[in-house]
This record gives sequence, structure tokens and C-alpha cells, in this order.
Amino acid sequence: MPDTEQAAFWRSKFGDEYTDRNIYSTEELDEFYKKTYNVTATDMYQESLRGLSISSCLEVGSNVGNQLKLLQKLGYQNLYGVEINAYAVQKAKELTKNINIIEGSAFDIPFKDGYFDLVFTAGVLIHIHPDDLRRVMKEIYRVSKKYIRGFEYFSPRYTEINYRGNLNRLWKANFADIYLQEFPALKLVWRKSYKYVDTENVDEAFLLEKTI
Repeated sequence: MPDTEQAAFWRSKFGDEYTDRNIYSTEELDEFYKKTYNVTATDMYQESLRGLSISSCLEVGSNVGNQLKLLQKLGYQNLYGVEINAYAVQKAKELTKNINIIEGSAFDIPFKDGYFDLVFTAGVLIHIHPDDLRRVMKEIYRVSKKYIRGFEYFSPRYTEINYRGNLNRLWKANFADIYLQEFPALKLVWRKSYKYVDTENVDEAFLLEKTI
């Protein structure tokens, strides 16, 4: 796997501890989203994916599979995840059933071109260094057959955030527009901002479609 500063950070004990803090049942995940955004994760996915024909999904940076379990509950099948932290992959095997989560890197996703109808991230692009982001997006674009979905911290311009006392670990940006600028064959299908209940921070969900 590429040994960037950020990748090494997430493979470390910090990544293990993050995993232990973020294990949710589907009900707990919905409760967390409701408390944070006043809307459930279930409602977000249903709104963004309504009416689409999706027979396979890959989450890049899936951790233990919280998001994938929710999609499974909603009826989606052929669910896969790629996760850089070995401990999270081990926990995912204990916590999920009929979901395939493997250890791997967003810099080199171990699947063929156009393998998945939907490839998505949830709070992952924010942890990729700006210099490396387009490399990750290129891999996501490569393995997607139809759709790319993101749910990430939003800012109209790149902004670094101190992450639990660590610098060079977290950024917010307009990730949908970066995708669109990088890949002319993508078109925007849907996007929506979600303001936090207790702060002025905003996250954005978006869905992009490959047109060729």
C-alpha cells in the first residue's frame, strides 16, 4: 500500500481506536445522524438513490461496514468495502454478514474497471491530502460503472481542520465540484447540504453519474 503520511496514520493505533469509537448498529447509525443533522442516514440514502438500478456497491474507506450494513438493510446486494486499517477489517468480519470487506488502499483499489454500479465514500475524502486527492478520485472513477456518491465535510474552498490535535489529517472542500472538474464525463445527478444541529458546520452529499 502507498505509505503516505495520512495512510500510515490510519493504519496505526489511532485508526484502531477510531474503529472502536465508531461501531454502530443500523439503528444507532440512524440515531447518530438524526442527532447530528436532524435527518437519518436511511433517509439520506433513500433520497439520493431513489429509482436507480444498482446491483453492486463498493464503499471506499468502509471501516467496519456501518454504511454498508445500512444499504443491506435497505435491500441492496453485492456489497463490498475496501479499508486500509487491518483491525477494522477484522472487526468487520465479526460484525457483518454477506458483505465483503477487504484490506486495501484507495490509491490502488483491487477491482477491475467499471466493476461496481455504485462506488461511494462517507467521510473519507476529507482525510486525503489535497496533493493526493485526484489520485484517489481517479481510482474511484475507474472502478465505477455508473454512479459515484459522496458524503463529506463541505467548504467552498479547501480548508484544513485540526483533527483531534493533529495537523495535516483533515480538510473540507467542495468535493463534488472537484470530481466534475477532473472528469468531464461525470454529470451531477443530485446534491444536498446538511447543516449540523448544534453548529454552523455543513456536510454535503452528492451523486454523480458517468455519461460515457
